[in-house]
Amino acid sequence: MRKERAMRLFEEGYSCAQAVFLAFEDVHGLDRETAARLASSFGGGMGRLREVCGAVTGMFLAAGILCGYSSPGAREEKSEHYARIQALAGEFEKANGSIVCRELLGLSVKRQEPVPEERTAEYYRKRPCKELIGQAAEILETYLLEHGYMQSAEK
Repeated sequence: MRKERAMRLFEEGYSCAQAVFLAFEDVHGLDRETAARLASSFGGGMGRLREVCGAVTGMFLAAGILCGYSSPGAREEKSEHYARIQALAGEFEKANGSIVCRELLGLSVKRQEPVPEERTAEYYRKRPCKELIGQAAEILETYLLEHGYMQSAEK
């Protein structure tokens, strides 16, 4: 299941965005290094700016590569995709009250030092990130299965 895969990837040291995006690597077709690099800017709420949650951003990246649009003049497809992204964000927000990293973590500061914290047992214990990552992967997997972008056998 993608939820467990995403959570495991986070425990391996990948950022929240990378963990969610990489949980779908078998269906999006990018090699792991390229996929990890593509998602690398979005951890910590976009480079520890504590803006949009990296798990949500990873979900959006995967949704874009799996069911996004590519033509600059594709107004209808763009509208459909933005509606898809808003629906995914809405599901995550309904479950957690926000899609903003600092709000999810209960932080009062908007921006933090760029140096990530060490991944210790205490780090994992005090943060909801692993569960949020699992939720984002599960929300996207459910959406993709329900809308025919992915087959259940691809789990």
